[in-house]
Amino acid sequence: MALTDTAVKNVKSSGKTLKMFDGGGLFLEVPPTGSKRWRLKYRFHNKEKLISLGTYPTVKLKDAREQRDENRKLLIRGVDPSVHRQNMKAAGVERAGNSFELIAREWHVRFNSSWEENHAERILRSLEKDLFPWLGSKPIAELTPVEILKCIQRIEKRGALETAHRALQRCGQILRFAVATSRASRDVTVDLRGALPPVQGKHLPAITDPQKAGELLRTVEAYKGTFIVQCALKFAPFVFVRPGELRKARWEDIDFTNKEWRYFVTKTRTEHIVPLSSQAVSILKELRPLTGSGVYVFPSAAGKDRPMSDNAILGALRRLEIPKEEMCGHGFRAMARTILDEVLEFPPHLIEHQLAHAVRDPNGRAYNRTAHLPQRKKMMQAWADYLDQLKVGGVVLTFKCRENL
Repeated sequence: MALTDTAVKNVKSSGKTLKMFDGGGLFLEVPPTGSKRWRLKYRFHNKEKLISLGTYPTVKLKDAREQRDENRKLLIRGVDPSVHRQNMKAAGVERAGNSFELIAREWHVRFNSSWEENHAERILRSLEKDLFPWLGSKPIAELTPVEILKCIQRIEKRGALETAHRALQRCGQILRFAVATSRASRDVTVDLRGALPPVQGKHLPAITDPQKAGELLRTVEAYKGTFIVQCALKFAPFVFVRPGELRKARWEDIDFTNKEWRYFVTKTRTEHIVPLSSQAVSILKELRPLTGSGVYVFPSAAGKDRPMSDNAILGALRRLEIPKEEMCGHGFRAMARTILDEVLEFPPHLIEHQLAHAVRDPNGRAYNRTAHLPQRKKMMQAWADYLDQLKVGGVVLTFKCRENL
């Protein structure tokens, strides 16, 4: 039975805590001290949780029910009310509202589980630095294209055009989230298409000439830093994965029996298999006695429970006096893509598969992770053997691989 104002007003404390339920998870808690506190019990991801809605008589029965209904709406949208409350406090607001900042923080909480941790942190910092000071307090349903553009142009004027484009894209994502959750009628950023000058494409620095690649490999071989970074630096050319995937490699994903490294690619949301050449396996076996008892193949110097830092490989390249305009950690991918295609003449679709790009067949279907695996294993071993040739300064041969695959 639902509570009444009279029942709430007249209830007295007893020797133990009394709970009076109103429905929908709302109840009045009356401890032996005599105070009267509103609570809301709910379940989120199959876990029971409890939040406070204030004390009576400051918060009347009607007010408590309104708060209950607001929080139930959050649950319907897949938002944890307690997390939403933390976001409101961070934004300096006591009650739920429809400001741009509150909905942006809700959007961030809703989707950050699908992002890399560092990427999620960068997005939040960008919102707090570039958008919230000017747009945060404004009702999201009342935002105009002119207001958004003025904010975005502040970023552009400081010379960060690419950042400005990303900020505009995130405004659109937040507005579409507001539309989907009935807090706005449309995404007004569509009216700003073409309002910013295009970003000129920039290629990440990479060595793609075989002779220079050989010089790079010899330089890497001479690295005198920590053994873990040394192994990561030697391992990178053999597998040419993304830097973030390399530093977060886990021992549990390494299959020494089948000579494979299997993991989930966050960027393309697909599972991926990296065939390991005998040279790559040799590096891992040499490293395993040092880091094999932990989670990560290449752990951080700060502790085995954390992966190697973002800048470990890049910093090692700089200490080897390899110019930043010449090579970066991501450059091993471009080096492999170019030489495998133009020098070793492997079929482009095999290379694209191994790069974990979104390759599709003639019918538009994405190939699965095991596609052409036997051929890719041959390619990865041939690639490793070729790198060894380059490293010792051997003759740069052109393999005619298409005939055998």
